[in-house]
Amino acid sequence: MNLTISGHHLEVTPALREYVLTKLDRVTRHFDQVVDVNVLLTVEKKKEKERRQRAEVTLHVKGRDIFVEQSHEDLYAAIDQLMDKLDRQVVRHKDRLQDHHHQAPKRLDAGTP
Repeated sequence: MNLTISGHHLEVTPALREYVLTKLDRVTRHFDQVVDVNVLLTVEKKKEKERRQRAEVTLHVKGRDIFVEQSHEDLYAAIDQLMDKLDRQVVRHKDRLQDHHHQAPKRLDAGTP
C-alpha cells in the first residue's frame, strides 16, 4: 500500500502523521486490498474566527477510487469524522464485491436409492 500524507498551508508533524496512520489501520483492517492512499490536510485561511481545517482522502482500491472530505474547526476532529465516513464507504464497497448468491443444493433423485 502506497501512502502519501501532505499538508496545504500546514506542516505535517510526526504526531499528526501517526494519528492519521492509527486511524487508517481501522480502514485497512476491514478491507486489505487497498492499493494507494492519498491524504491531504488543509488549513483554509479565511477570517480568524472562520478558520476551517479540512481533511481529504483518496483511497484507490481495485476497480474504484473512493474520495472523502471533511471539514471541522479542529483538525483532529476532522480526521476522526473523515475516517468514519471512509470506513463506511469501504465496508459498503467490500459488501458490493462479495457474491451474495448461494448455490442451491443439488436435487437428489427420488428414484435412485
